[in-house]
Formats: sequence, C-alpha cells, structure tokens
Amino acid sequence: MKPLKVAVICAAAFTSSLVVPSVVSMLPGVTLATAYAEEQKTKRVPALREKVYSQLARAQKLADDGDAKAGLEALDSIQERSSSMNSYEIAMMHNFYGFIYYNENDLDKAIASFEKVVNEDAIPETLRVSTTFSLAQLAMANSDYEKVIKYLAQWDVINDKPKTDAYYVLKSQAYYQLKDYQKGIENINLAIAEADSKGEMPKENWLILQRAMYYSLNQSDKVVEVLERLVKLYNKPEYWVQLGGMYGETGAEKKQLAILEAAYQQGFMKSKSDLRQLSQVYLYNGLAFKAANVMSKAMQDGVAEKSAKNYAFVAEAMVQAKEGEKSLAYFAKAAGLVSHGQYEQRIAEVSINLEKYEEAADAARKALDKGGLEFESNVYVALGMAQYNLQNFDASILAFEQAEKHKKSQRLAEQWIKYVKREKVHAETLRTALL
Repeated sequence: MKPLKVAVICAAAFTSSLVVPSVVSMLPGVTLATAYAEEQKTKRVPALREKVYSQLARAQKLADDGDAKAGLEALDSIQERSSSMNSYEIAMMHNFYGFIYYNENDLDKAIASFEKVVNEDAIPETLRVSTTFSLAQLAMANSDYEKVIKYLAQWDVINDKPKTDAYYVLKSQAYYQLKDYQKGIENINLAIAEADSKGEMPKENWLILQRAMYYSLNQSDKVVEVLERLVKLYNKPEYWVQLGGMYGETGAEKKQLAILEAAYQQGFMKSKSDLRQLSQVYLYNGLAFKAANVMSKAMQDGVAEKSAKNYAFVAEAMVQAKEGEKSLAYFAKAAGLVSHGQYEQRIAEVSINLEKYEEAADAARKALDKGGLEFESNVYVALGMAQYNLQNFDASILAFEQAEKHKKSQRLAEQWIKYVKREKVHAETLRTALL
C-alpha cells in the first residue's frame, strides 16, 4: 500500500485567496480637496473652476451621505453642460462617476467611467497613472484578466517610478487566471524577492499564489519549498497537512511521516481525510499499531464513519501489528455491515493462525453461506485446516476436495488431502491399538 497522495492545489481554493483591494486602495487618490493642488503640480493642465468644483462637491456629498442615486443625478446635470467644461473638469466628473459606480458594485460602469478619465488629454500625470493602475485592479475584481494585462502594459508606459509589489502580484494573479503559469511565477517571484531583500515577511497570499503556480507547472520540489516556508512563517494546520502530502508525492516518506505525526500531536489533523492519510502513512512505514489506533479513534470520535471499510482497515492493521486477537472484533463488525462473506473469510484465516479452530470452522462456513468471495478456494483451505486440527478428518478431506477444484489452490489441496488421509489412517490405527 502506498501512502495517500494529496493534491494541495485547486483553482477554487486559490481563487478564494485573491485579495481584492478596498475602495481606498483601488480608486484614484484624487478628490476635490486635492484637485487644486494637483493642477499646480502639473504643467499645461486647465484650471478646475469654482463653479464646477462646487457642483462636483455637491454630487460627492450626496453620494457620501448614502444617496447614490441623487449623486448620479447631480453628475448627470453637470454632464449636460459638459460642452462648456475643460478637459480636466470633464475628467474629474468621470472620476466621481467611477467612485459612485464602484461603491454601488457596478464594476462595468465604474471601469467605463475611469477609462474616460484617462482618455482626457489635459489631466495631471499622477491622476492618469493612478487611474490606469486602478483600472487594472478593477478589471481583476471584474474577472477580466486580459484587460488586467492590458491596463498594466499602459501603466508601464506612463509610470516613471519603481514598480511595487502590488504591480507584480496583480500581474501574477492575472497570468494565473489566464493559465500562463510561467509568466505568473516570474512576477510573483519578483514580489517575494523584493520583500526578502528588505528583510520583510512575504504576505501569505503571495506564497499561496506562488505555490499554486509551481504546482500547475508540475514543479513539486518548488511546491515543497513554498509549503515549508508557509509552515515556518504562518504555521496553519492546512500547511502542515499539505506539506505531508507533498512529501509523499516527492518520495520523501520519512519526512512525510515526521511532519504528519508532528501535525497530529499538535491537534492539526482533525478531518476524516487527514486522519485516513495519517493512518495510511503509519501503515506504509511499518507502524501498523499506530495506524489502527488512529483510525479506531477517528471512528470512536465520530470523525470517520463506522463503515465496513474502516473497520476492515483497523483489523488488517492489527493483523500486521501481530495483534490478531484484537483484529477479530473489527473483522466481525465489518462482516455485520456487508452482504458478502469476505470478512468472515479473514476471521477464519486469522483464527487458524491463533489456533482457534472451532471459530475458524464456523467463520469459514458463514463465509461460504454468504458468498460473494473473491478467492473461494482460500475459504475451503481454511475450513480444511480447521477440521483437520479438530480431528474431523473426513470433513477436512471434503473441504480440501472442494479447494482442489480451483486451479489456484489445486496443488496445495492435493498435498493436504494426502496428508490428512495418512493422518486419518494413523489415528485409526492408534485408536485400534488402544482398544
């Protein structure tokens, strides 16, 4: 039995880890309060006139007070007179349309409004740069990943400052969703490398994104490295379990055993799948008694089902742990939950080894009565051996004659028949002599 391999990455789980920027971080940082300062910093930008300023301020207040509809109506009345407005004033008007639409969760209209902002020629470059980046963030929130890349390319052209981790992470997220994992990993690696160079701890969702793309690129060793870092930096139960699964996939079974056992001792392994994985890893590494105890406790605690499959797992683990006597009760519980006789067969076989021949013969007969056996010949062999040890020679010979009909057990049955017949003659001779 090989240890259970756990796939640690799926698109749905990753998507839930994406961080959508807040209104404050996403929308352009230009308000009416800073508009005049902006126009002073940038050359050849027309003035924002007092009359337009007051009208925009009124629309903004209405929206801020929770009446988005009235705010939009106020902006509509301003737009009706837009032919008399300069480029900067029109841009600011669309800017506030975008604010209100975003707050109303109408991303399509918000994006359309902010696009009109950057399409105006005479606006401060800081506004153009910040709005273009916000468009990329909005496109991500709107699941339009091609546009994310498009807006970031436009931002690259007009931006004259060093790129930040937000740029690399956003670009990486878009490439991940577009399934261009190579470009995605290149960008998230740059964000993490920048944090490392500053002695800062990379954000958890960056590492999750990095792990996801390494997994998608089938770079299992890299996935292990990222998970080791997640365990060290964020110490969450799921990272311990996932790391154990990846150690199993990469052939590091001893590390898998160590990490999962440590996780279990810390109380990190609580789900049915986690405990089944641990029990299988214990069994694979020759720790059969621990495997049985983990699964048995999981059933007692109501985490794992009290199913025939789980009872049989505990029973077989007990057999491997040389605890045959304890295994019988679990085989019996499994047998009571199924219509076939395979678990009675195992009771018969284990009972033979325990020299419990009456129990073995009873179990073998029950197995044959229930049927559905994969290896019926083995049951007849077990029955024959039990009857022989009970000195029921004729019954033993009959059982072995049934086993002889099966090709798999034919040779063994023939040998037993000869042996039992000799023992029968010997026993009869001895009985006659004693008479």
